[in-house]
Amino acid sequence: MKHILILIPLFLLSFYSFAQEVEAEVYLEKTIEEKPEEMVPEDAKEICPILIGEKVPESELKNIKNESVQITEEIKDRGTVLIFYRGGWCPYCNKQLSGLSEVEEEIKEEGFQIIAVSPDNAEHLQKTVDKEELNYTLLSDAKMELARKMGIAFKMDKKTLKKYKLFGINLEKASGESHFQLPAPAVFILDKEGVIRMSYVNPNYKVRLNANVLLTVIKSMH
Repeated sequence: MKHILILIPLFLLSFYSFAQEVEAEVYLEKTIEEKPEEMVPEDAKEICPILIGEKVPESELKNIKNESVQITEEIKDRGTVLIFYRGGWCPYCNKQLSGLSEVEEEIKEEGFQIIAVSPDNAEHLQKTVDKEELNYTLLSDAKMELARKMGIAFKMDKKTLKKYKLFGINLEKASGESHFQLPAPAVFILDKEGVIRMSYVNPNYKVRLNANVLLTVIKSMH
């Protein structure tokens, strides 16, 4: 009888854990599929980036003070290196951001500013600024509006989301949104009118444009 009494709580515990897992899967599936109007690809390899010669579209972002800013105002009247990165939780992104800091002064001497955009909300932007000791501008595209307009947004698949959770990566917490979208890492060099003069977009998030190569490209544009 004692064995039966012990087995019953174990069974209930197993059932509860299974129910939680099923509920999480249903939630993820519902959240990912409930916005078909966005038409965001489900694979980074399927993105269709904005073309060289086109202007950066208007879009409202947030700065580290959580104030609304228009990207077209931020890039007005000066050359801009516009970076899109996945978030402060990504080690490849942090390495890239740190590398940009090392050439920032030389980039500024060429008449360009650096603006880095990610889905991270203002709180997480500040953490990245502090951690990487950045002096250039970070902006939040938490709703992924600008990334979608730039043609570099994609949806995370459920398998990867589960894997990220095991590593303690919570995309909802980082952005404050439940779209489960990320930008493919990208670099756009813009002129003073906000026109794209050079772009580098790589669906492989482990491969980034080297900061010194970027600087060489900028110097060659004069």
